[in-house]
Amino acid sequence: MDPIWIVLIVLVVIGLFIAFTFNGLVQRRNVVDEAWNQISVQLKRRHDLIPNLVNAVKGYMDFEQETLTKVVEARGAAVSAAQAGPAGAAQSAQAENFLTSALRQLFALVENYPNLKANENVLSLQEEVTTTENQIGFARQHYNSVVRDFNTSIQTFPSVVIAGLLGFRNRDYFQIEEADAAVPQVNLRS
Repeated sequence: MDPIWIVLIVLVVIGLFIAFTFNGLVQRRNVVDEAWNQISVQLKRRHDLIPNLVNAVKGYMDFEQETLTKVVEARGAAVSAAQAGPAGAAQSAQAENFLTSALRQLFALVENYPNLKANENVLSLQEEVTTTENQIGFARQHYNSVVRDFNTSIQTFPSVVIAGLLGFRNRDYFQIEEADAAVPQVNLRS
């Protein structure tokens, strides 16, 4: 066989390998973006519910304006951070953790107001926020899974060479705070 044909065959094989590897990396990157968009949808739903919840409790909680202000500020920070997209997953997660903390504080205060606890609108909004929190958790779990797969694919040989040359970068995980990850301690002795 002529050496030119051998070189040509080797170049075609290398070209096909690069093309298939590139296409695989693009596909994984698109899956990460899609998973981020699912988180975005749930976060937007959560952000849209919060003003309704704050308005529903505002009249009952005259002395708790500081808590309501924290919730509103946390929501604003979370909305701003979410606009960064998947590239800002770490910042978005931090802002969402702050919002979760503010909402927990608000829900704890609601328990101190019997009229508010009995209000159907507030109960319905609390239920919607709780359901949305669960959906965010599932979306976050899926997102982190596809980020792991994407990061692994761009860090392993031989894909790492192609990924580096073509500008593929690791994606951040959407992580919860350490305090939220800890198992709560329950003491049944009083």
